[in-house]
Amino acid sequence: MASRVPFQLTGRYAELNKWEVIQGPGDARPTGLQIIEDEGLVGSMGDKVALVTGVSSGIGPKTVQALAATGATVFGTARNLDKAREALGSSLLETGRVHLLFMDQTDLASVRACAAEFRRQSPGGKLNILVNNAAVMKTPEDRTKDGFELQFGTNHLSHFLLFYLLKDIMIASATPEFCSRVVNVSSSGHRYGPVRFDNLTLQGEYDGWAAYGQSKTANIYMATQIDRLYGARGLHGYSLDPGSFINPNLQKYAQEEVEAAKRSERMTKYFFNLEQGCATSVYGAVSKELEGRGGLYLEGASVAGPVPADGDPVEYGYGEWAFNRENEERLWEISKKMVGVE
Repeated sequence: MASRVPFQLTGRYAELNKWEVIQGPGDARPTGLQIIEDEGLVGSMGDKVALVTGVSSGIGPKTVQALAATGATVFGTARNLDKAREALGSSLLETGRVHLLFMDQTDLASVRACAAEFRRQSPGGKLNILVNNAAVMKTPEDRTKDGFELQFGTNHLSHFLLFYLLKDIMIASATPEFCSRVVNVSSSGHRYGPVRFDNLTLQGEYDGWAAYGQSKTANIYMATQIDRLYGARGLHGYSLDPGSFINPNLQKYAQEEVEAAKRSERMTKYFFNLEQGCATSVYGAVSKELEGRGGLYLEGASVAGPVPADGDPVEYGYGEWAFNRENEERLWEISKKMVGVE
């Protein structure tokens, strides 16, 4: 299929994402490790510290693996630490540079405890990179332990609180050569719906995809507002769509949609493997192309523009409500109140 005009991606990997050339998992699109190699960062970031949430399945472990190749100290969070250890593998954990922390993102008390433990363990009290990766998708209607709608609470509020508790050390860790970075793993699913300020719990009108879309839009708003508030102090925010890949844990409530996607020639071309699926997160975390620039939406290890008006669900680009200063500022203040900071 011919690419739409104008093409929505810019950067060194943009051309590899054109619909004329993509061929599905394992094609020429970069892996996370390839980005580390292309950036000349293998073993060169021994003075940096990164934190990645949700490392027990999916692209989380691959993100840790790629960042660890830089020589940085990398912390990963998980609710099931045994599962995370298995996913990461003993060879990675035995390097002494990769550490696991318990965090249940349905419980804000657990988020607070994790942030405190990270402060105790982080070398030099640093945090240069925070990748907010963990997520749930299209869950049945439910609440977190603090009473929030499950997807909004897990995907947005837990990450908002984690960042808020660590933002001071992220600002302090920034250098003129490498600004600190918050990388929020959103999704093209943000185009399913905006943040419903009139009914954040979707009480009485719950829909799993609408709730997921709201939480993923919130990820974008948070990253953009971080950049607005702290960019001048050396802390930048990015949001991204990692692309589509098979992750049975994340997609357990969306099996019908996954099976339908497998039958679509267009979708099967767009799919990544997990090594490629982490690439945009890694790009956001380390790419020199982004240094000093923030508030960007990333896709295909590139900077993305707006989705074409006639774009389908897998077309590159962000949705019409993805950038809205009034809503970004509004969500920020609401989120502070919801998680109990300031």
